Amino acid sequence: MEQDFLDEMIEESVQRNPEFSSLMEEARQRRALLNALVTVRSRSRLSQSAVARRIKTSQPAIARLETGTIDPRLSTLQRYAASVGKRIEWTLVDA
Repeated sequence: MEQDFLDEMIEESVQRNPEFSSLMEEARQRRALLNALVTVRSRSRLSQSAVARRIKTSQPAIARLETGTIDPRLSTLQRYAASVGKRIEWTLVDA
């Protein structure tokens, strides 16, 4: 398959920083966790405002968290999960 612009950018980034691939994977995992939390919130018919009230923050802060605009603290993700009736399990694995 022919490389496109994104493939070229990734290849250049890996050449500049050998850790780029693992950084991308970590970002993908964070995005997947946030997407799962948003899905649970949505299916529970909870608004961003309701979650914000439950974890004592603002609706715009929840919107920024859900869109990945900010890099949230682990404690924030845990409180968000608890507000929708879930718990996050952490697992340490070899790099």
